[in-house]
Amino acid sequence: MTDIRQTTQDADGVQPAAPREDAERGDGTEPPVLQRPGSPGADRPESEQESPGHHDGEDGATADPLEQEGEIAADYLEELLDTADLDGDIDIEVRDGRTYLSVVADGDDDEGLSVLVGEDGEVLEALQELLRLAVLAATDRRSRLVLDIGGHRLRRAGQLQDLALAAVREAQETGERVHLDPLSAYERKIVHDVVAEQGLVSESEGEGAARHIVVSVPQG
Repeated sequence: MTDIRQTTQDADGVQPAAPREDAERGDGTEPPVLQRPGSPGADRPESEQESPGHHDGEDGATADPLEQEGEIAADYLEELLDTADLDGDIDIEVRDGRTYLSVVADGDDDEGLSVLVGEDGEVLEALQELLRLAVLAATDRRSRLVLDIGGHRLRRAGQLQDLALAAVREAQETGERVHLDPLSAYERKIVHDVVAEQGLVSESEGEGAARHIVVSVPQG
């Protein structure tokens, strides 16, 4: 059974701000906007469908776009979990101008959800893009939502922090530029933030799957 919980937190809330995604992406062509079967208004005539990005609640007020995309993504994810016969609770949180979805297993066993993470998180990244496309199809708006499953991103963030600090120490000791392995845009932003906090310089180099971070000591 899947349970969906939603919370909204202002930028001044207790939790620290989550890393912002690296904006270094190519200018790819916009994918076609398709309406997912089962989405609100999919079976109604066009004249009766709501305008993209608008959803009226019971009181007639327009829903917050980030909350709306969280609900759309959560519904899509819930269907996926049911189809895969996996149990998990879905948490929706809106903070710092972004929607975060996390799936945790019922009880303490996350082993069943590991199939949705995959080796090095490649399945998780694919699911995140799928959810973003579902939001795009339903609202005609691009989403920057972040998906986590079984706490993978939280553990990965700790690993990336250690990686960034090791690169900082190497750059300080050798004076040379330190090249890291390729990372996703989200992971690169985490490393950039850690390096900046240490007073060093980091920049992304390379294209596509080869895009990686180079850490160096400030010149002058």
